[in-house]
Amino acid sequence: MEIKGPKVKDYVKKFMVEPQKKVQLKKYDSGWVQDKTLKNMGEDKAQELLLEMLEKDRASLAEAQELLAASHEKGILIVLQGMDTAGKDGTIRHVMSGVNPQGCEVHGFKVPSAEEHAHDFLWRYYKVLPERGTIGIFNRSYYEDVLVVRVHPERMEALPEKLGPDAKGFWEGRYKDINAFEKHLVRNGTVVLKFFLHISKDEQKNRLLDRLKNKDKYWKFSTADLAEREFWDQYVESYEEMLSATSTDYAPWFIVPADYKWMARTFVAEVIISAIDGLKISYPKVSDEQIKQLMAAKKKLEAE
Repeated sequence: MEIKGPKVKDYVKKFMVEPQKKVQLKKYDSGWVQDKTLKNMGEDKAQELLLEMLEKDRASLAEAQELLAASHEKGILIVLQGMDTAGKDGTIRHVMSGVNPQGCEVHGFKVPSAEEHAHDFLWRYYKVLPERGTIGIFNRSYYEDVLVVRVHPERMEALPEKLGPDAKGFWEGRYKDINAFEKHLVRNGTVVLKFFLHISKDEQKNRLLDRLKNKDKYWKFSTADLAEREFWDQYVESYEEMLSATSTDYAPWFIVPADYKWMARTFVAEVIISAIDGLKISYPKVSDEQIKQLMAAKKKLEAE
C-alpha cells in the first residue's frame, strides 16, 4: 500500500505500526501536539488548519470515490477500532459525509447471533465485504474476537475444549487467521486500512460525563460503557498484543491520536485519500467504436 501526500507523509511513520514492532500504547501521544509545527501554532490555530484540511479532504474523497467506482478495480475496507467513546461513529459521519451513499456501506457488529456463533469467527464478516469499486467501513470488526472476547472469554462462540481459548497457542492462531484473511483480501483487490482511535482514560471519562451532563445525550450513555471501563488495563494489554501481531506491510495499523476529534478525523481522511491516489487507477478507456456510438447518440439528442 502506498501512502503519499505532503500533508500526511510526516505523520505516517509516527502513526503507522511497523510489522513485528512491539506496541506500547503509553508511548503514543493521544493529544493534538504531534510535532513542532502544530505546537508552535497553538491549539486554536492547529484546529482551524486541520478543519480546513478536512473540508477539502471531503471534496477530494468524493472525487476519489467516483474514480474508484468507475474503474471497478479495487475495493476499500476501512476498519475502525477503539475504546468506548473513541469517536468511531463521529469519524465515519464527518469523514464520509460527502461520499455517494451508493458507493459506501457501513457495518457495525453487535453481539453475534446463534447462527453466527455456530460458524467460525470470521464468517459473518465475509458476507459484507466491499465489492470492487466501493468503500466498506467496519465500525468494530473481526478484531473484537481478539479484544472483547479475550477480556470476556465467556462471550466466545462455542468451541470444543481442545480448540478453545485454553488451548496452547489459541490467540496466536487467531492472529494468524486474521493476517491470512487480510492477505487474501489484498491479493484479490481490496485495500485494507485499519485505524485504532487512541484516546486516554481521562478523555474517556470526560466524554462519558459529557453524556450525563446533557439531556440530549442521555440516549448515548450506557451503563455497559461504565462497566467496561473497569477493564481498561486488560483492554490496553489486549490492544497492544493485537496491534503488534496484526500490523503487516500489506495491511498496517494506524494508531490515531483521538483525544481531539478534529485531529483524528483529518488524519483518517488524509490516509484514505492518499491510499486511493496511490492505487494509480484511472477512468475506463473508451474505444473508437464506442466514441462513434456516443457521438451518434449526441447528434440524435441534439436533433430533437
